[in-house]
Amino acid sequence: MGKINEVSVLAPVTGHILSLASVQDSVFATGKMGPGFGIQPTTGQIVAPVSGRVTLVAATKHAIGIVTTAGLEVLIHLGIDTVALNGEPFTLHVQVGDEVVAGTLLADMDLAAVKQAHKLTTVLVIVTNGQNALTALTVLPLTKPVAAGGVAAIAHLAVVTTATATMGSSTNHTVSRYQALATAIIANVGGQQNINSVIHCITRLRFYLKDEALAHDSIIANLDGVIDVAKAGGQYQVVIGPAVNDVFDAVIAQLGPEFTAAKSVLPTTTTINEKSWLWRVRGGISGVIGVMTASMIPVIGILAGSGILKGILAVLTGFKVLTVASGTYMVLNAVADATFYFLPVVLGFTAAKKLGSDPIVLAIVGGILIYPSLITAASKGATAQITFLGVPTHLMSYSASVFPMIVAAWLGTYVERGLKRVIPLYLRSVFIPIIEALILAIVVLVVVGPLITIISKGMANGLVAVYNFSPALSGLVIGSLYQTMVIFGLHWGIIPIVINDIATNGHSYLNAILSITMVAQGGAVLAVFLKSKNKHLKEISLAAAISAFCGVTEPALYGVNLKYKRVFIVASIASGLGGLLTGLLRVNNYALSGSLIGFPAFITPGVGIGTNFYGYLISHYGTLVLATTLVYLFGFSDKRLGSKTNLRADQ
Repeated sequence: MGKINEVSVLAPVTGHILSLASVQDSVFATGKMGPGFGIQPTTGQIVAPVSGRVTLVAATKHAIGIVTTAGLEVLIHLGIDTVALNGEPFTLHVQVGDEVVAGTLLADMDLAAVKQAHKLTTVLVIVTNGQNALTALTVLPLTKPVAAGGVAAIAHLAVVTTATATMGSSTNHTVSRYQALATAIIANVGGQQNINSVIHCITRLRFYLKDEALAHDSIIANLDGVIDVAKAGGQYQVVIGPAVNDVFDAVIAQLGPEFTAAKSVLPTTTTINEKSWLWRVRGGISGVIGVMTASMIPVIGILAGSGILKGILAVLTGFKVLTVASGTYMVLNAVADATFYFLPVVLGFTAAKKLGSDPIVLAIVGGILIYPSLITAASKGATAQITFLGVPTHLMSYSASVFPMIVAAWLGTYVERGLKRVIPLYLRSVFIPIIEALILAIVVLVVVGPLITIISKGMANGLVAVYNFSPALSGLVIGSLYQTMVIFGLHWGIIPIVINDIATNGHSYLNAILSITMVAQGGAVLAVFLKSKNKHLKEISLAAAISAFCGVTEPALYGVNLKYKRVFIVASIASGLGGLLTGLLRVNNYALSGSLIGFPAFITPGVGIGTNFYGYLISHYGTLVLATTLVYLFGFSDKRLGSKTNLRADQ
């Protein structure tokens, strides 16, 4: 019996042990896949070298993965370059999810068939997470053939604690998830037979496919762990984020190392030169939206809850149960508003993790953007215009903003990479974070913010001009576009107009139209809740719908509607029609409140419930029914989710 920090690794097959360096494959021989050993087999029965759970069975049957309770990830690779044999020489006796003990028969390998196909029969045992899980792997110096099931090596564990079993279970889940994700991606790009090769960069798997038309874009884009799909430069790109290395390793473990060579093979159907500018723009927008939704997912739940609490507070203050000056209101409002106020900080962290930049630095950049003195200055016309190093700069409020932080996180990957080239290693830990934060904050404050301000003011003035020309037409235009403006932070040009209307005139027709857009997005996500059979999606959708009806659409936008783009498009159409109806009825709003929870803001002061309130009911509940119906019938189906069952670690 070995020591507690050692695990015996058995020979998976009878034959002669080979050092990894002597294996005739450069990827395995150089240890890129991890430490291990090879065996030149004399028989074809393959047994488990360790005890654990089977987490990987390659579609071509040439590779089997096992994770032990100690967290070791062990890959058994049958032959070299045998992926091309499509599983014909192999007979499997296990499947993913099976628990095996060391020595259990895993597969039979027809050595004669492998040799006849001019492939090497060498069987490899690799610890793919050896860099983290092991201090060493000692291969026994055996001069005689080893029998299948005999001890071939000793794995020296890096950490042995009481929590080892728990850590192993966590690792098992994570590894299994990456392996399952890899399986799903390979299947949906057209299978191994449609892949020429695959490489990866800092965030993306880049496939060279034989025929891109065979790939199922929507299914891949909706897999758990995938941000989006893009096509550029003859590559089929699956955007993963910071976990790309793990997913790439899992893909190569299933395909074989021969697929790592980057062959410059363009798709046979359409080359990159034939792609239209519209296709490129659509791909770029899709990528941005994909990153935004993926970055927002971790905070969708608390955003939805905060939105609901804000709606409850609006009702309590509207009916004079609470006053805004009371201590109870201040505490509850802080709880409801904190997530939105500090959203740039949280989003900086999550977006950085998705894009591969430094999460802490990006969180600090978010903190800079909402620093109290800057927020205060931006709220006053006299101080919003400043100069930074002589450059005129217009300050804006970045609380609850999304797009500027996505830009900062994207730029952060390039800034950090550039700084590492010029700053010596011994100075990096001190100077790179602060310089990167400074550069990114300046870019957002001096370039991105003013640019958004200029565009949003121009759009706001244009929309007001349209309203003055025709309230009904402006309702159609604003209703259709406003939530898109929210996504890119362009709505800030409209908000001051609404505030000014209410402050000076006591009412705002414009705010009534904005209120319609919240109802439409809520109705859309309500339709998803009603139609989907996916438990997790139903939970998110219902919470997001309630939040939207309370006046907060971020959970609906980023949690569901944008992710399934057709839902957002259909919701925007319904919103435009609702805005048209609002304009025709000349519905007015008398407070900075809206959506369904804000109904008191549509009761005319001094008059009470009358034609304006009835107009509110017709326009808002009509929009609710319209958006819900259209999305239910035309905007969503569970088919758009893709297959999620193969991504569960317990399968």
